[in-house]
Amino acid sequence: MLLSPRDAKLESSQKSSPSWLICFHYYHLRYMPRSQRNDNFIDKSFTVMADLILKLLPATKKEKEAFAYYRDGMSAQADGEYAEALENYNEALKLEEDEYDRSYILYNIGLIHASNGEHEKALDYYHQALDLNPRLPQALNNVAVIFHYQGEQAKEAGKDEEAEAFYSQAAEYWKRAIRVAPNNYIEAQNWLKTTGRSQIDVYF
Repeated sequence: MLLSPRDAKLESSQKSSPSWLICFHYYHLRYMPRSQRNDNFIDKSFTVMADLILKLLPATKKEKEAFAYYRDGMSAQADGEYAEALENYNEALKLEEDEYDRSYILYNIGLIHASNGEHEKALDYYHQALDLNPRLPQALNNVAVIFHYQGEQAKEAGKDEEAEAFYSQAAEYWKRAIRVAPNNYIEAQNWLKTTGRSQIDVYF
């Protein structure tokens, strides 16, 4: 079963020159057992790691301030304090200059709006993230998830042509996500195959 926009996951991707934010996500993927991960949010050990990064990672004062706001935003997001999380993310955006890192902040803001059912706002922030980082597969996936959801809603309302248009957009974004991360999004790959929107051997 394909995810709803509210269930979209926060993931991590690689960067050629790791920054504070990439190191933060790398710890999550490398050192936490999969059974203990919640890809959308963080836990206590993650916060401890964030504090270590602030102390040890060579960075300017401005970069560390941006990271501190990002850390606090993720902590608030984990607790469901979305207004507080958005405040921290917006402060991080004021300070963060690295486009790759900004893409993750924008992506997290999109996650919050998607969780609140504000799909158009979520799409806007996902697209902003993709403008800065076109190979951010989780943003590509989440755009597809929203388009697929909107297609389902249109189909239920008897608007078949509108539904097909949404499904076509979902397919394009899932194809892009799968090209970047071919081992991910298995449900989406199955949907593309069963609906005749891709060939099986394109991604394997």
